[in-house]
Amino acid sequence: MMVLAADALTVDVAVVGLGPGGEALATRLAQAGLSVAGIESRLVGGECPYYACVPTKAMIRAADVLAEARRVPDFAGTAEVHADWGKVAARVREEITDNWDDQVAVDRLVAAGVEVVRGRARITARGELDVDGRVVRARRGIVLNPGTDPAVPPVPGLADTPLWTNREAVKATVVPESLIVIGGGPVGCEFAQVFSRFGAKVTLLQSNERLLPGDEPESGALLAERFAAEHILVKTGVKITSAAHDGQRFTLELDGQDPVSAAQVLVAAGRRSDLGALGIGVYGLDESGRGVTVDKHLRAADGLWAIGDITGEGAFTHMSMYQATIAADDILGVDNPGAVYRAVPRVTFTDPEIGSVGLTEAAARDKGLNVRTGIAQISSSTRGFLHKADGVIKLIEDADRGVLVGATSAGPTGGEVLGALVVAVHAQVPVDELRRMIYAYPTFHRAIETALADLRS
Repeated sequence: MMVLAADALTVDVAVVGLGPGGEALATRLAQAGLSVAGIESRLVGGECPYYACVPTKAMIRAADVLAEARRVPDFAGTAEVHADWGKVAARVREEITDNWDDQVAVDRLVAAGVEVVRGRARITARGELDVDGRVVRARRGIVLNPGTDPAVPPVPGLADTPLWTNREAVKATVVPESLIVIGGGPVGCEFAQVFSRFGAKVTLLQSNERLLPGDEPESGALLAERFAAEHILVKTGVKITSAAHDGQRFTLELDGQDPVSAAQVLVAAGRRSDLGALGIGVYGLDESGRGVTVDKHLRAADGLWAIGDITGEGAFTHMSMYQATIAADDILGVDNPGAVYRAVPRVTFTDPEIGSVGLTEAAARDKGLNVRTGIAQISSSTRGFLHKADGVIKLIEDADRGVLVGATSAGPTGGEVLGALVVAVHAQVPVDELRRMIYAYPTFHRAIETALADLRS
């Protein structure tokens, strides 16, 4: 049953944070017969189903449909396209987030045997938490999965404006006439393209010298070309010195450049976590750090596990779910070799879609590997030619071992094509074996074969 009373609660395991990984772990432990308290101060289910992965991909799907319709004259005739954000907003609210109501998720956990506790948790002793004044004791231990919150850069005046983060952007019922996006990582790029395709005049400000700095330079360059073609103004290497809002418009002052102004500002400049608020110092852990260090079984200390964003292995739903399985196995005494992170996949759902796995070329060289790279242009493939599509496959080989340590698949369905490359990197399939594979013709993934042939030192 759902716990509402103010009395103390004693369970086998307390899970702090019921995002996807925490929810999966709590469910698994409860179904295995342990008593479990799932503690959440916000929406049960986490950021992903309400403000991130799921609703944003619905927005992207809608924007991509518009873009495809606008390509009709290039392929098939004529078409009139009229964007209607109201349909997108209604779908996000009614079909996807249930108007930001988590009752279905709560009921799902309760049915699995998890006791759901609402409130903000802080560790007060080993195996003990305070949840807004209520004591929760965990005999076997505590699992931390607190997730992160949007970070607002320390720009003078910015925090005092009615800015958007991803949360407000997902709830938007009207597309602003103009929009400044702060941040050129995956989140900023996705939102910039969505709102541009629905009619906003978009300016993207990026402090780094290129878009998607965590990915290959070829990916950022490809996306910059597409953004220019779609009239999204991208300013890289930018330092914002101040921000103001006059009641109608935002104005951002830039170091050495003319100020920029728009009806709305969207901040997509990273995420933050407050480790001090969790009280992890009780276990001898550094509360001033950016994350929690764990071993390959997700143990942070005796009787304390951590999964998800705070472990520093990637703020992805698929990472928290992966780690949840390993942590649950460790708690239940199930044999598991532990986490392996050499093939972490990541996808930016722009058009073109940017999929990456493992090390970039720069990261591989920084590790001292003997690197060979192979590149294939999607436009040179038969499928790319037929679709009039741009993109790139880039492979990173450890030449001494003859295996791929990283790869990028950028182009139409780039994230789907990435699947084959994830298998290759994770399983350390010899490059010679990959060359002997049969690649279906004419597909986008056939360009992998061309990139393999191009591998060079």
